[in-house]
Amino acid sequence: MAEPADASGAAGGSRETGTAAAQEPPGGPRTAPVRLPLRDAPVRAAMAAAGGLLLFFAFPPLGLWFLAPPGAALTVLAVHGARPRRAAWLGAVTGLGLLLPGLHWVSPIGVDAWLGLVAVEVLFYAAWGAGAALVAGLPLWPLWSAALWVAMEWARGVFPFGGFPWVRVAFSQGGSVFTPYAALGGAPLVSFAVVLCGGLLALAASRALRFPGSRSQRPAGPSRRWDRAFALPLAGALAVPAAAFAVPRPGDEGRSVTIGVIQGNVPGRGMHPLGDEPAVVLRNHTTKLHEMARAVREGRMPRPDLVVLPENSTDIDPYRSALARQEIDAAVKDIGVPVLVGAVVGIGESNRATRSLVWDPVTGPGAYYDKQKLVPFGEFTPMKELVLALFERAGLVGKQSVPGTRDGDLKMGPVTVGAVNCYEVAFDGVVRDTARTGASPLVVQTNNATYALTNLPAQQLAMSRLRAVEHNRAVVTAAITGISASVTPEGEVVWQTRELVPDMTVLTVPVRTASTVATRVGALPEWALILVGTVAAGAAPVLRRRGLARSANREGGQQVGDA
Repeated sequence: MAEPADASGAAGGSRETGTAAAQEPPGGPRTAPVRLPLRDAPVRAAMAAAGGLLLFFAFPPLGLWFLAPPGAALTVLAVHGARPRRAAWLGAVTGLGLLLPGLHWVSPIGVDAWLGLVAVEVLFYAAWGAGAALVAGLPLWPLWSAALWVAMEWARGVFPFGGFPWVRVAFSQGGSVFTPYAALGGAPLVSFAVVLCGGLLALAASRALRFPGSRSQRPAGPSRRWDRAFALPLAGALAVPAAAFAVPRPGDEGRSVTIGVIQGNVPGRGMHPLGDEPAVVLRNHTTKLHEMARAVREGRMPRPDLVVLPENSTDIDPYRSALARQEIDAAVKDIGVPVLVGAVVGIGESNRATRSLVWDPVTGPGAYYDKQKLVPFGEFTPMKELVLALFERAGLVGKQSVPGTRDGDLKMGPVTVGAVNCYEVAFDGVVRDTARTGASPLVVQTNNATYALTNLPAQQLAMSRLRAVEHNRAVVTAAITGISASVTPEGEVVWQTRELVPDMTVLTVPVRTASTVATRVGALPEWALILVGTVAAGAAPVLRRRGLARSANREGGQQVGDA
């Protein structure tokens, strides 16, 4: 007897999966591929693109964080039940929907740089799509899909050229119901929770679409089982964010420090933000430092314990320029407290380092932290000879930066701050290792001048919010053009600047030294999720072949019995 056609119109199975129809086990459907009306590739592609766009809308500056789970749900549904090869293309479509607008801030460097970066990063989403298709027939497939997403984001943060972990799903959740998971398992666990929530929504939707129409049109026998099978994943999707409120968090320790923050601005834009006149950026920041000192003397501002300037707050190396040294020293003596200066300093004749330099009003320049994670093609040039031959723009990098070799704990006045330099805030290990030194608060010096008025500054602030919760540390950001900000250990932004305007303030910042679970366990949750996802993807083809063999044996036995 012929089997009834499924929702796609294919008898006994979907052409998308190429598998035979599976009999549903008691308690509702568990392992069978989703049979959705998605026979046409354009329908799946539209779902994948919509999922990527919803994920983008969750990121700042829009910040509609609640769209991330439905975005993940559409993405999972698009690849679920597809062959791995087609699922890879669908994963790439999701990557394009997310990354084309999400990384548009790269375009001031050049449209080719923006599109080239997106093209590389999309490959990781394609790999996720293929993996998600492999695990689609397994029990608990939303769990494995979410674990594979964590593996994909880890790979993006490592390859190529040291990785590019921007636009991770966790970084859309700087202030959401999922944020507390950061204190338990860091950014990877936040991404996992969001995608798992989306996967559970996808599971509920897939079961609903198995029985289109009214209740009277569904099979009478398994109706209650179907209702339960639909309700359970929906309840799970609600339970995932609700469980975040049970994550243990350290409390207030009753200590604080007073920090001055200066945003001096720059004269240029785009690829030449520092302008053509030498020392103008240095003077912008030393002038604001003198203004702060005058405001303190006049009682218009409280006296800070220390002051933070942005990355590149001096455009001249103070070790090699007497002018720069005198300008900075005079301003620091005027304010009378240690100042964290951001400088690019020469290392030998052909190299440089991006440095966070403690400048004391009595002893001058002292302890420093050199940036460890460097920006490919911005601070160093991979495959230098080839790239310079192909792209004249690459020569703007100039001297090649060398990475630092120590954590960013720097003693300043009454506290030891944790220095994190710009691009590094996206890298879990750099921030975690600095927090593990006991440094508090964390201080992020950044230069986003090339990308002013794009979506980069807002995205970077969202990262700082997540890091604050992840490590139970206040985070103070000093940005050369904005956004400078102060974030509490709970992830709340209590002060921030507008972009492209000089600004300054003195803040009272909580000092906490207690570690979260995430700080203590480090990358273990991430590695556990990566292992779970990769093992599931590896086991799926074996389990599928065994299932087909058992099915064939049962059919053979039935035919013998009929004979």
